[in-house]
Amino acid sequence: MMDLLPTLSMETWFMVVLLMGLLLLYGVWPFRILSKVGIDGPTLLPFFGTLLNYRKGFMKFDSECFNKYGKIWRLYDGRQPIIAVLDPAVIKAVLVKECYSTFTNRRAFPAPNLLKNAVSMAQDEQWKRIRTVLSPTFTSGKLKEMFPIIKHYGEILIQNIQKKMEKDEPIDVKDVFGAYSMDVVTSTSFGVDINSMNNPKDPFVKQIKKLTKFKAFDPLIILAFMFPSLMTIFGTLNITPFSREALNFFTESFSKMKESRLKEGKGSRMDFLQMMIASQNNNKDSINNNKNSTSNGLDYTYKGLTDNEILAQAFIFVFAGYEPTSNSLGYMAYNLATHPDVQQKLQEEIDAILPNKVRNEVIVNCPWRFSVLQLVVVPKVLFSRGNLSFWFFSEDVSHLI
Repeated sequence: MMDLLPTLSMETWFMVVLLMGLLLLYGVWPFRILSKVGIDGPTLLPFFGTLLNYRKGFMKFDSECFNKYGKIWRLYDGRQPIIAVLDPAVIKAVLVKECYSTFTNRRAFPAPNLLKNAVSMAQDEQWKRIRTVLSPTFTSGKLKEMFPIIKHYGEILIQNIQKKMEKDEPIDVKDVFGAYSMDVVTSTSFGVDINSMNNPKDPFVKQIKKLTKFKAFDPLIILAFMFPSLMTIFGTLNITPFSREALNFFTESFSKMKESRLKEGKGSRMDFLQMMIASQNNNKDSINNNKNSTSNGLDYTYKGLTDNEILAQAFIFVFAGYEPTSNSLGYMAYNLATHPDVQQKLQEEIDAILPNKVRNEVIVNCPWRFSVLQLVVVPKVLFSRGNLSFWFFSEDVSHLI
C-alpha cells in the first residue's frame, strides 16, 4: 500500500494534510451559523450543503422537509445558509412588517448583467426607487385599461383552439398558452402586436423558450452556490447560464421599442414602457450630469430610470409574464379536461354570470369567485428574501418563504 503513495517528505505531507483540512473547514464553516440557534434540517455535505437533495425535485424535497421538520427548517445551498419558513406569522413579518426595513433584497443569482438592474434583483435604495416608478402600472385604472387588450387576445385564443378541435388535432397547451401570454404581455406593456398565436415560429416565443429552459443543475449555478464569491467574477466577465443569443435578441428588441416610442412623442399610449420613459425624461438633468454616481453608475437621488434599467424591467416583465401565466393556464386546462364534472360546473357559472359577453365591471366588482379557482391547492413553493442579516445573526442568511 505504501508503495502506491508518492514519495514525499514529511514537511510536504504535513502541508498537504493541512491544506486539505483547511479546504474541508472552508466547506463546512458556514454550517455552524444555524446550528447555534437549534434550527434542524437535512443532513449537510461539505461544499454542497443540501443542494444535491433537489435532484428529487424542488417541491418534493420541500414537502419532505415540511413533513419532517415542521414550519421552519434550515437548508444550505452550497455554503449559503437558508431558513425555510412556512409559518404565517413569520411570513407576515418578513413580507409586510419588515419588508422595507430589513427584508428588502432577494438572493443573489448568477444572472446576466442586464438583469441585475431588474426590480426583482435590484437591492436597497435602487429597488425602492425602481418600484416607485413601476407601481403606477398596477393601479386599478391602469389594469382596467388592459382589459380590452386581454379580451381581444382571449378571443383569438378561443378561435385557434376551436380550429384545432374541428380538425381533431392534439393541442400542446404549453405552446398555445405561451403564445397567448407573450401577445398579452408585449401588447399591454409595450404596445407591440407580435401576433405569436398565429405565428408559432415568432422569434419572441422562440427566444423566450431558450431562456426558460436553462438547467437548474448547470455547473455554473452549482459553482455559484458552492462558492458565492465566484458570482462577483461571473458578473465581471458577464458569464451566465442563460442563452447569449436570446439575451442579445431581447436587448436589441427592447432598444428598438424604446427608440420607436421616443419618435412617437408624448402623445403615445401611457403603458408600462411609456411610464419608464416619462420618468427618465423628467430627470434628464440628473441623468446627463451624473457626477455623484455610485459604483453601479447610478445616482439614487433622482427618480428616473437609466437606459439599462428600462431594458432590465422590460426583460423581466416578459420573462416573468410568459412562464407563470402559460404554466398556470396549461395546468388548469389539463385538470379541467381530466375532471369533466368540475369543467361543467365552471361552464355553468360563466354562463350564469356572463351570458352574452365578458364585461370588465362584472369581473372586477363582483364578489363571486369561480369554484375551479377556489379549489386550487397551491403546492409549497418557496421564494426568497436573501442576503439579509436577521435579528439574531451576525452573518448574512437567506430566508425562503
